[in-house]
Amino acid sequence: MDIRPLDLADDAQLRTAYDIAARADLLGREDAPIWSLESFRGALRSPDSGEHQEVRAGFVDGEMVAFGTLHLFLLDNTDKGWLEVKVDPDRRRRGYGRAMVEHLTAIADDDGRKEILAEAKVPVEEVPTHPYSLFLKSLGFVHSNVEVVRYLELPVDDAVVQQWVDEAAARHPGYRIETFGDEIPEELVAPLCTLLGQLAVDAPTGEVDFEEEQMTPERFAERQAMIAAMGRTVLETLAIAPDGTVAAQSTLSAPLDDSTDVWQWGTFVHREHRGRKLGLATKAANLRALQTRFPAMRRIVTQNAETNDHMVRINVQMGFEVVEASAEFVRRV
Repeated sequence: MDIRPLDLADDAQLRTAYDIAARADLLGREDAPIWSLESFRGALRSPDSGEHQEVRAGFVDGEMVAFGTLHLFLLDNTDKGWLEVKVDPDRRRRGYGRAMVEHLTAIADDDGRKEILAEAKVPVEEVPTHPYSLFLKSLGFVHSNVEVVRYLELPVDDAVVQQWVDEAAARHPGYRIETFGDEIPEELVAPLCTLLGQLAVDAPTGEVDFEEEQMTPERFAERQAMIAAMGRTVLETLAIAPDGTVAAQSTLSAPLDDSTDVWQWGTFVHREHRGRKLGLATKAANLRALQTRFPAMRRIVTQNAETNDHMVRINVQMGFEVVEASAEFVRRV
């Protein structure tokens, strides 16, 4: 297999890579949510000053059969990289996936990265035995964490949402719960960035330790531009403390095309403001805003570490149902 950089300016190459990734992601999980071509293309083409991206395609006799990405963090966690590899289901078991993983890990090794991270979506009961897990283990990866993927079927009765809002409100008098679209008020951007940076440290991550992410207002603006390039929008619900601190946030990413799947991009409560049901408050308010603005949406997809008891309780209370596991792996040098 000939492995070479994918030409991100070439629409035809990106379409072929997208088709490979989509077929690979849907293999054995035909109802799984996947990004649209526009979202795939927009994400790959959008710059992020906090990450360096390597994108590769594998060709056999001139035909693309595999696709892979490697993300190298630049502002924090500079000992780590994240890789993802997809092989056309019709061309599997010929060593193409192994060759692509080895190619990308060699790039990371040359850059001095000590931990390479990867994940695989597998049935919950097959985390240790699924072929994807065994494949990564054969390449020197070890199991590091399990996140549980859950779906919430929509719509949820607004009277039920109100019950959650009322239950939470009794625990945080003086806090404001506000929902915004793609434009966040300027005075809230910096404190929101501070909160987002803490997520990597405080969220359970198993056997891998992370430094606080350097989410700057400049990177946040890049993220917002990427969302627009992906043909998506976000609903961001914030809990604002009496002193103006952004104490909690919950983000939903909704498509602007005819897709009906919504991604929960994160919910996080500042460590100094926990115990006030701000997680439930922000998630409930965001769900209400979603159903008001996008009534055609039919499913929210989320995932959390199986050890994140607080967030798991909230998701169970809101009716999210377990679908599969996201098995996480690390390869250490």
